[in-house]
Amino acid sequence: MTQTYPTPRGKLTENRVLSDLTWLRVGGPADALFQPADLADLQGFLAALDPSVAVFPMGVGSNLIVRDGGIRAVVIRMGRGFNHINIYGNRVTAGVAALDAHVARKAAEAGLDLTFLRTIPGAIGGAVRMNAGCYGSYVADHFVSARAVTREGALVTLTADDLNFQYRQTDLPEGWVIVEATFEAESADPEVLAARMEEQLAKRDATQPVKERSAGSTFRNPAGFSSTGKADDVHDLKAWKVIDDAGLRGFSIGGAQMSEKHSNFMINTGEASAHDLELLGETVRKKVFQNAGLTLQWEIKRIGEFSGEPIPDGLAEAQKSGA
Repeated sequence: MTQTYPTPRGKLTENRVLSDLTWLRVGGPADALFQPADLADLQGFLAALDPSVAVFPMGVGSNLIVRDGGIRAVVIRMGRGFNHINIYGNRVTAGVAALDAHVARKAAEAGLDLTFLRTIPGAIGGAVRMNAGCYGSYVADHFVSARAVTREGALVTLTADDLNFQYRQTDLPEGWVIVEATFEAESADPEVLAARMEEQLAKRDATQPVKERSAGSTFRNPAGFSSTGKADDVHDLKAWKVIDDAGLRGFSIGGAQMSEKHSNFMINTGEASAHDLELLGETVRKKVFQNAGLTLQWEIKRIGEFSGEPIPDGLAEAQKSGA
């Protein structure tokens, strides 16, 4: 049966291929892609949408593999009406579509330290949902509140307790769409903050494949925290280190490769499918478990349906083989 959708003021495109909207440039079609004109448009659309229809909020696609079979859902992608950045005192309120880097820069210009966001790929919605962090700072450390639209179209305010921040995850209910978040930051000299961000960018460019098609870190650190960037940082339980120890730096399947420059970055060398990328990741999980007995958890979110046979869980395969 053909699904009918409410008519919004924003843009609704049925059977929309998503590959051009993800940093890895892979993925099949969504049943529909909805780009709301504003908050009221989003609320009205969700309230009128058949409750049985799944929705998936999508940011800039920086930390995402859309499987080749596509997504049986309405994908909601926020745009220009949701990228505001407002500063009041020591608080910064940013729309869900505001890029992390832009928020860091705007805050720094106002003498507020959210510099940890400067090198995090993606937008504020994903940063909140994943409790993004680096250099020892996380969204949770600065979070005041967020506003979100429920699957039924109601606007609600979320506290830190509601989201239950953990390493690279929160408890945001399925189908809820964050529309903005407010952060609190310490005051600092804008020139000092600008210099710090330049230093962070130089370090990132020297160690990460920023010119390749990637989705940031592929796996969470087994240690359960991000790199601190400090001289006493310990690497034994970092994802890149255990991947290296398993001999997988540069390992490839089809057009997918674990980067030679940073072994926890998965890259599309040009012709990778979503299948190639996910199979590579599961193979790395299997080999790391066999080598070190460590469980790598995906940091990249994988959504949608396989176009062929499902890819086996690499960890389950390793355990089944008696490794």
